Amino acid sequence: MLQTNKTEKDEKTIDFTLASSKNLLLIFTRNPELGKGKRRLAATVGDECALNIYKFLLEHTVDITSKLYAEKTVYYSEEIWKDDIWKNTIYDKKVQQGKDLGQRMANAFKDGFERGFEKIIIIGSDMYDLDQEDLENAFKHLAQNDFVIGPAEDGGYYLLGMKKLMPELFENKNWGTASVLKDTLADLKDEKTKLLEIRNDIDHYEDIKDVPVFAPFLKHITK
Repeated sequence: MLQTNKTEKDEKTIDFTLASSKNLLLIFTRNPELGKGKRRLAATVGDECALNIYKFLLEHTVDITSKLYAEKTVYYSEEIWKDDIWKNTIYDKKVQQGKDLGQRMANAFKDGFERGFEKIIIIGSDMYDLDQEDLENAFKHLAQNDFVIGPAEDGGYYLLGMKKLMPELFENKNWGTASVLKDTLADLKDEKTKLLEIRNDIDHYEDIKDVPVFAPFLKHITK
């Protein structure tokens, strides 16, 4: 009984600390619907398989973020789903606003800073090659730097963090191409920036074909 009381007290303390946290994690996600999203992956594995893989990646993203020591906001692509894997008690929920990815990210960061957060990091929801410790380390690096960026193998980035809003990071970029990281780093050349380890995000069949955890999804693919 004493142990139970201690556990309850610890949980309440953690909840209070999170409520007053100045760290914010933004999670950009697509509403998981058949025939939408992961189009380049679906071209090889099919729509249903691509959807199942994306749902698996969403579950992984929940696993690595739900206990993270930060406030968390999920930004949906289409509409807010109130009763889904993103628990309302853990995640704030909003809809992405803007004509392209850059504008949508810029608006999300702007909203976060206007809400009083001091360190803000954004990630997508298709990174199997990422865990909670990676996110914790990113926030730690952001304490010592103004910007932190996680380079993706395809020439983009899987994580971006900042302590001040820099609108030009979201302008004049060819989103979804191999030039995004290079152009972003050019904008940051005079800023105190920490580069994280290169990681692999999942857009194509080649990104997962040799990763054992995805093998059950790919049984129908003939080699």
